[in-house]
Amino acid sequence: MYIIFIYFNRKDAVPDLPELEEKEIKNNDDDSESDHENIDSDLENGDYYFTSYANTDIHIQMLQDSVRTSSYRDFFYNNKSFFKGKTVLDVGCGTGILSMFAAKAGAKKVYSVDNSSIISKARKNVKENGLEDIITLYYGKIEDIVLPEKVDVIVSEWMGYFLLFEGMLDSVIQARDKCLVDGGLMGPSDTSMILSLIENEDWINSYYNYWNDVYGFKMTSMKKEYILDGQVAIMDPKSIVSDEVTVKSWDLNKVSIEDLSFTSEFKFTCAKDARVHGICGYFDITFKNPNDPTFEDVYFSTSLLCKPTHWKQCTFILENAFNVKQGEVIQGTITVARLKRNHRDLKVDLSLSRASTNEILLDKVRYFVR
Repeated sequence: MYIIFIYFNRKDAVPDLPELEEKEIKNNDDDSESDHENIDSDLENGDYYFTSYANTDIHIQMLQDSVRTSSYRDFFYNNKSFFKGKTVLDVGCGTGILSMFAAKAGAKKVYSVDNSSIISKARKNVKENGLEDIITLYYGKIEDIVLPEKVDVIVSEWMGYFLLFEGMLDSVIQARDKCLVDGGLMGPSDTSMILSLIENEDWINSYYNYWNDVYGFKMTSMKKEYILDGQVAIMDPKSIVSDEVTVKSWDLNKVSIEDLSFTSEFKFTCAKDARVHGICGYFDITFKNPNDPTFEDVYFSTSLLCKPTHWKQCTFILENAFNVKQGEVIQGTITVARLKRNHRDLKVDLSLSRASTNEILLDKVRYFVR
């Protein structure tokens, strides 16, 4: 493996990035310099998370997710009468797509913030679409940015795998507490984490049992680590064998950072006789405004029963599969918390037992989403 360190001299920063506390990006005509020279290298800020969003590929994946992007578009375009004349903050603006939706929906001012160098592309996108008089871009962490005013609306696409992976919701909550006017709107406004039981022996065999024969060699020692990592993949909707159970819901207008670590009890009711191979996790998202009866709500789900998204599902594989009968109740407990060594990763403790006999099926196994 070769590691290349790239250093950019801060003295060579282009003139459209003055040394402002909030690092506002000016929308001028000087597009001659490399984007990587337009702002301080993400490699210097000590957080690979932001560096990972500097690449175009990840933004193509998100933009081409029609469930995701059209939901945010509808949030703005279906409610133009509400957004007319409003001020909007876009946290983690990326390419600027949500900011441009807001501007086109009638917002009088949009503040777009991102701590990744992708914001150089966002600046060009804003200019190319003639929206530079409405949208002002800031390079930096929202926690450090000082806006000239409080805003009426905060929008952000903060969701990660299994909803909370990447920990971006922390920044959105801090932005809400610092930047949103009293009674302001959060977009999205509500979210829920959901679990279901699945049966998918072919999928398990193709991944988990792969280690039994790797080009003629046994590598079963690899199984343990693999099985303890939540596997992000699109699951066949036919694999679901229980009802979908909401284990936690949050109101984004009220949630605190502390609320994002939790323990919940739940019960599955099995829909058919089956052999359970895993617990499938996903989430749903709602945009609503209870203070405006004319506001058109928008909803989407990342359930395996719905149209696939780039979030897919996060499946926790059971080392020991078990049989269930139609109508049987399986009870369980889930604890979700951050990893100390990397607060953007999750540790997920899961337990399962039969409600009728208390037979333990999964005894507080710790999984990871990382």
